[in-house]
Amino acid sequence: MGQKVHPKGFRLGIVFNWSSRWFFSSKKNYREALLSDAKIREGLMKKLAHAAVTQVDIERAIKKITVIIFSVKPGVIIGRGGKGLEEVKNFILQFLPNTKNKKEIKVEIKIEPVKRPYLNAYYVAQSIAEKLVKNFPHRMVVHQAMDRVMEAGAKGVKIQLGGRIGGAEISRREKYFEGTVPTSTIREEIDYAAYPALTRSGYVGVKVWIAK
Repeated sequence: MGQKVHPKGFRLGIVFNWSSRWFFSSKKNYREALLSDAKIREGLMKKLAHAAVTQVDIERAIKKITVIIFSVKPGVIIGRGGKGLEEVKNFILQFLPNTKNKKEIKVEIKIEPVKRPYLNAYYVAQSIAEKLVKNFPHRMVVHQAMDRVMEAGAKGVKIQLGGRIGGAEISRREKYFEGTVPTSTIREEIDYAAYPALTRSGYVGVKVWIAK
């Protein structure tokens, strides 16, 4: 059970909240808003990768959109005198539907700091992937990450690598565990993330489960 269901999707509405919070009754508006949310989220994750952005939440009202960015380095996004926020605002505006009324839509940006990054699965997966790209020994990288996660106060951590690990001829999967990760317990707060690492010999997938 715990292997086949997305740990966050499985717990939506019970442990985790939706990352897009809005409702449109008309099909056309719903369709447009959903597509623009996906583009905004994907675009911001790529654009602000250097600031270690872990999550982007979007809330919509009739003429207002609030984008909440969770980052390990919030100061990098804000920039000097809030210059960075203006850039982010302009970046978001290009993905909004109905071009005629774009100027009427108020865009509000909130930056939330991630206080304990090693309890965030996305950050851990990203840091492992970055080291794998730089050709660090995979076992050392994974064990270091697991030690830091446990030191941060996690109940358990599970990390899986899949692909041509260490440049091997044949792709394989490797799993590493520490502590307990009860994936089938709905009330357990389990953070999950998957992140691709493009190494010289191809992609290596990094999956991280953290039981908080």
